[in-house]
Amino acid sequence: MFVSDFRKEFYEVVQSQRVLLFVASDVDALCACKILQALFQCDHVQYTLVPVSGWQELETAFLEHKEQFRYFILINCGANVDLLDILQPDEDTIFFVCDTHRPVNVINVYNNTQIKLLIKQDDDLEVPAYEDIFRDEEEDEEHSGNDSDGSEPSEKRTRLEEEIVEQTMRRRQQREWEARRRDILFDYEQYEYHGTSSAMVMFELAWMLSKDLNDMLWWAIVGLTDQWVQDKITQMKYVTDVGVLQRHVSRHNHRNEDEENTLSVDCTRISFEYDLRLALYQHWSLHDSLCNTSYTAARFKLWSVHGQKRLQEFLADMGLPLKQVKQKFQAMDISLKENLREMIEESANKFGMKDMRMQTFSIHFGFKHKFLASDVVFATMSLMESPEKDGSGTDHFIQALDSLSRSNLDKLYHGLELAKKQLRATQQTIASCLCTNLVISQGPFLYCSLMEGTPDVMLFCRPASLSLLSKHLLKSFVCSTKNRRCKLLPLVMAAPLSVEHGTVTVVGIPPETDSSDRKKVHCRQPHPQHVFFGRAFEKAAESTSSRMLHNHFDLSVIELKAEDRSKFLDALVSLLS
Repeated sequence: MFVSDFRKEFYEVVQSQRVLLFVASDVDALCACKILQALFQCDHVQYTLVPVSGWQELETAFLEHKEQFRYFILINCGANVDLLDILQPDEDTIFFVCDTHRPVNVINVYNNTQIKLLIKQDDDLEVPAYEDIFRDEEEDEEHSGNDSDGSEPSEKRTRLEEEIVEQTMRRRQQREWEARRRDILFDYEQYEYHGTSSAMVMFELAWMLSKDLNDMLWWAIVGLTDQWVQDKITQMKYVTDVGVLQRHVSRHNHRNEDEENTLSVDCTRISFEYDLRLALYQHWSLHDSLCNTSYTAARFKLWSVHGQKRLQEFLADMGLPLKQVKQKFQAMDISLKENLREMIEESANKFGMKDMRMQTFSIHFGFKHKFLASDVVFATMSLMESPEKDGSGTDHFIQALDSLSRSNLDKLYHGLELAKKQLRATQQTIASCLCTNLVISQGPFLYCSLMEGTPDVMLFCRPASLSLLSKHLLKSFVCSTKNRRCKLLPLVMAAPLSVEHGTVTVVGIPPETDSSDRKKVHCRQPHPQHVFFGRAFEKAAESTSSRMLHNHFDLSVIELKAEDRSKFLDALVSLLS
């Protein structure tokens, strides 16, 4: 059931208990976790934190800990499946679920005892009505009795005929109700999408408790920006949520503008920015950032010689010397940096890039350290999905979690270096795929497969990295192809996961739309297969007996045996045709 009063029905319940936190491996979940940890620290709440990257880890961890805990909090996992069916908990176990995955499973919505959903109900949830999905069994047994013992034979016969007609009618109504139920559930569960950031939900709880701090506000901002970077929400939703956070930023940081109450230089300052849509440009050179940001790389078509020429023309149009553009941003002439944003936006408009600037936030730690929210997202994601063999997934999770604290700026800077490597590898892989025509049309969708031995292929075996690569590849492909039909197709992409076990990771990406279109279309509308792949993957694997593992919390990401790939794809083509 949905929790209406987070303070009374959630926080005050767990405040006096020992709780277990299951946290998914994504940046928004990490930020929500940091806010909750800070609240628990304030109130001395005892908790155990367990990172989980998929359903298998969640089930194993639950079995391991279920005897010691009664209250479990799940962050960014658990809402879109029947949780009680998967975990089989005791009857007194209670789950608090704060998850952005939609649609929310109807059994979770209508379970009033064990499942408590920490989800904003002003999100467009469109949950079907209880009576359309569930029916009491008593209704079917109501008229089964027969109390006509002392009646005349003719009366008995008439009554029997009436009863047969009535039963036939009831059966027909039952069949009609079941068919309607199937249609309602199919429409409801057909498209996968994301709701309000979990970090924002947790920040609102902190605000209700009057315990919100600037650090918590920053984590909420990073959580929202993660959704934007990974293309999980529409532009309209992003701008609306930025507006909500902007009011909190003004409230927390207004003293900086008053000379009498100026904060110490060491303090954290958050400010709203209308900044460039260039990845990590303040920690890189402007040239590298332009070449490795998916938006600019796709628009210039930088994988081609003509694209490289267009980039040179763009820089010439701005009047920036190459020497300045290719050195670190921090070392550029101050006179150039002052008007850089306006210069870039003006030239970008001439080159058809109307969305070169976006609403975002930045944080200052004293005078020396300044980060945009997107910088922190890229750094944290790279730390968490790092292919380095020096630690387990849990070690990477802890490292990423630590990088969000201002006392661990060295880890954040290390994350920025890893992010640069990841962004470079992404653009090189996209260039390689497009130049060697690896993106092929399979009919109802586009398909691309990364081969073993491809440079940097191990950087893309993890779901978030592969999903981001797929989205960027699809943007670039749409900009490069002249085939109009291909521009409207979704993409299925596969990358080697484990050579040892012969498995591949497969992700499904919805069709690319113009930025203006995507912002108008709400994800729940039957918009060209908006993440329809979750159900389609299941059916294709079932019909061909392909060995598939649906382990990831996003249903459109699966693990598949490499030798089953061709029959699985054939089934997917016939299913979506």
